[in-house]
Amino acid sequence: MKKILGLGNALTDILLQVSEDDLRELGFPKGSMNLISREQAEQIQYRFLSVRKRMVAGGSASNTINCIASLGGKAAFIGKIGNDEVGDFYREDMLKNGVKPILLLSQTAMSGFSIVLVTPDGERTFATYLGAAAELYADDIQKDAFNGYDIFHIEGYLVQNHELLEKAIRLAKEAGCMVSLDLASYNVINENHAFLKDLVKQYVDIVFANEDESFAYTHLNPEESVQMIAEQCDIAVVKVGKNGSYVQQGSKRHHIGAITTSCTDSTGAGDYFAGGFLHALSDGFDIRRCAEIGTIAAGRVVEVVGTKLNEDTWEEIRRICALYRGFMQKYDKE
Repeated sequence: MKKILGLGNALTDILLQVSEDDLRELGFPKGSMNLISREQAEQIQYRFLSVRKRMVAGGSASNTINCIASLGGKAAFIGKIGNDEVGDFYREDMLKNGVKPILLLSQTAMSGFSIVLVTPDGERTFATYLGAAAELYADDIQKDAFNGYDIFHIEGYLVQNHELLEKAIRLAKEAGCMVSLDLASYNVINENHAFLKDLVKQYVDIVFANEDESFAYTHLNPEESVQMIAEQCDIAVVKVGKNGSYVQQGSKRHHIGAITTSCTDSTGAGDYFAGGFLHALSDGFDIRRCAEIGTIAAGRVVEVVGTKLNEDTWEEIRRICALYRGFMQKYDKE
């Protein structure tokens, strides 16, 4: 099984269930990611002081890597935290999930966190205070960090730091890694469109996007979008919510239907899709099977608040992976 390394913002998610009116009054576009100051973060937390909260280790690439490890994959994660209780919580949570944490330490900034505003329809909007995560610089990334890894996964939220993103991906390619990029958020794409397109064409092997992100990137509908992205890299994935996903490699395109599920909170759905997909890819599955495993992982995580699945659910997904693996082995022998 191939080993996977992730790089992203080390953030602890603070999940709050809010109304549509709350979201409008805060002024955040629904489904967007918004960088906020420490003062804004404190104001939002004060506004929802009486609302029940849940805290989990998060961040897009981190969620993906934790999913991979929970499915039995070999995974590590690079990020930066503060020397505080939130940072300690973050490290311990990754260890519990079987991830190798490669966490750099800031001596000045507090650990970052993301306030996840979940509306009644399960849609989530992010208000993110980066803290120590914003101090992850290009100079922190060294070539030997990629030794022994086969796939490098990076979140598009890091695109605000062009130097960091480009250096990390370039070093990963030089080390022989396949590079996977999650485009992360439509508003981030709009702000960095030209840079992202050049990056994908030069270095990226796998691109993950949802419908809004793919439109921001290509200005096309999902089927046309997945084809255009596949012309720029090896594997393109466009997720279309309840309508499933499109995955394309070369001229081969598949549409994977969504599984029937009760959506409580969509936090982490895209990250878990990528986690299931990359885990299956690391185990030698074809892209259709990879997308099916990604769909199952995404479908299960939206049934819970946050991104923590119980062991029975993880075991269910691992059994499905084992069945697929058995089918592949039988087919190969025949």
